[in-house]
Amino acid sequence: MAALLFLDVDGTLIPYDPVMPADPAEVWAVRQEQANPSLGRINLALGPRLLALPAELMWATGWLHEANQVISPLLGLPRLPVVKLKEPQLDAAERYPLNWKTETLVQVAAGRPFVWIDDEITGTDRAWVAENHPGPALLFRIDAHFGLTEADLAAVERWLRQNPSPS
Repeated sequence: MAALLFLDVDGTLIPYDPVMPADPAEVWAVRQEQANPSLGRINLALGPRLLALPAELMWATGWLHEANQVISPLLGLPRLPVVKLKEPQLDAAERYPLNWKTETLVQVAAGRPFVWIDDEITGTDRAWVAENHPGPALLFRIDAHFGLTEADLAAVERWLRQNPSPS
């Protein structure tokens, strides 16, 4: 059984830097049927690269099932399992600095090795996972300005190859 790879969308696959789309203007013009202009910042080369990783991909995003309807087709990904996340409680976030996804992802991993790629991971999340998850885990924080890069994927792939799941 492969390690799990939990994948965020906003700030991770869709960088926050609006200056330049990932694709040339003529390619993006063909994709304009999408209602969200931010989608033009998705690097389409990420799809095959993600599929090549030795991990079971899962959406871990506030997009929930919409990620399969919008993001998966753009990247050439199959329909991925979607982690059922509870809506974040903004007032709780002020008192409890743990990311709103952390506990759920550890529950879903159920001891399996996992990678979580997100732009909102903190040291608090890493410490909590280290204390509460018995298997290896890589909480990989993305720079939301740039989104997921080839260098990021190379680092994730190295970790996955060094931490294979037991058969």
